[in-house]
Amino acid sequence: MALFLERSHTVSPLQVAQLVDEVAQRLGMVSAVVYLADVQEDQLVPLPGPDDQEGTALSVEGTVAGWAYRTMSLRLSRRQPLVVWLPLVDGIARIGVLRVTADELTPALLDGARQLAAVAALTVVSKSGFSDLFSRISRQRPMTTAAEMVWAFLPPRTLGTDRVTSSAALEPAYEVGGDAFDHGLDDGRLHLTVVDAMGHDLAAGLASAVALAGCRSTRRAGGTLSDIADRIDADLHRWRPGGLLTGVFAHLDLDTGRLAWINAGHPPPLLIRARHVVPGALEAHGELPLGLGPGYQPSRTVRQAQLAPGDRVLIHTDGVTEARSADGRPFGEDQLVDFVTRALAAGEPAPEALRRLIHAILDHHHGRLQDDATIVLAEWHPGGDTSPQEHTGAGLRSSH
Repeated sequence: MALFLERSHTVSPLQVAQLVDEVAQRLGMVSAVVYLADVQEDQLVPLPGPDDQEGTALSVEGTVAGWAYRTMSLRLSRRQPLVVWLPLVDGIARIGVLRVTADELTPALLDGARQLAAVAALTVVSKSGFSDLFSRISRQRPMTTAAEMVWAFLPPRTLGTDRVTSSAALEPAYEVGGDAFDHGLDDGRLHLTVVDAMGHDLAAGLASAVALAGCRSTRRAGGTLSDIADRIDADLHRWRPGGLLTGVFAHLDLDTGRLAWINAGHPPPLLIRARHVVPGALEAHGELPLGLGPGYQPSRTVRQAQLAPGDRVLIHTDGVTEARSADGRPFGEDQLVDFVTRALAAGEPAPEALRRLIHAILDHHHGRLQDDATIVLAEWHPGGDTSPQEHTGAGLRSSH
């Protein structure tokens, strides 16, 4: 593993696959291949080497590789040579899987495979910032300019610690325009943002990008939730007159579980407690969207709620509940809540629950959403580990 760490600093992105395979063989394995999840988490795409043709992508659904990705756990295929699938994880965010083949599986070899998966994931993430390779292989088709701009501003879809986990999903991935999300950890606090700009074009994407930039700039300067809303309101009013944006901006104190939020004309967040939504817990009188300027909404109301350990807060845009089937039926809040609570009750990690939910919404709308659909699900678990950590591969499961 020392060889990998030494060479990982200078290898090009195209040489990562070759380095992973070389180190695997030095550790006694037959081979190792890195697979990265595509943007919509439908496919696991092999990382090509310098002289390799693009390999065959594997479906996230119905494959052992996909099983390892979905559950974030080790999976073993009983064949010769043996094939072990390990999740590739950045923090607690899944990015793909590692396929390891070996003539026999020993504790030492399995430990080496886990370490290889860990350093391979870190290397891919560190090199993603200055190479198009990983983005290119994770896309099934080109993105619109608006979508490219929005994705450039987005943080990782999952983050967390032993006290909190936050996961997000966004569609249509290749044509997203006005929706965006943000979440971040700072000084014992989780920040959450979901915004929905009016329209579904480059101007809407620009508005959501301005909103995220204003939000981050203000909070990094020590600003409050009211400061964030005021900054975005002023920036949009100045630079995009007539362009409106709804949003929820929230802070969760990780020590106390105190949730503070501002709702600017957005669907109210939902509080999920003990696998049920607490009716009306986070609802409040509606306030105007952002972009009108200070004369219309001179001050914003900061709402407060006390969470209990294990509570989840779900923030979504109206594109989630208003997605309609061919016969005009909306997906609806009841179906949204039912899907999320059932998935979480079944023990699914939050990223997998949201992945399946967003695909259910796409299926409901026959794969073509008329509006962006964005969801953020945050859980406060001050007592320690929760579902994402429980599925990171403590055990080894086999598949035939």
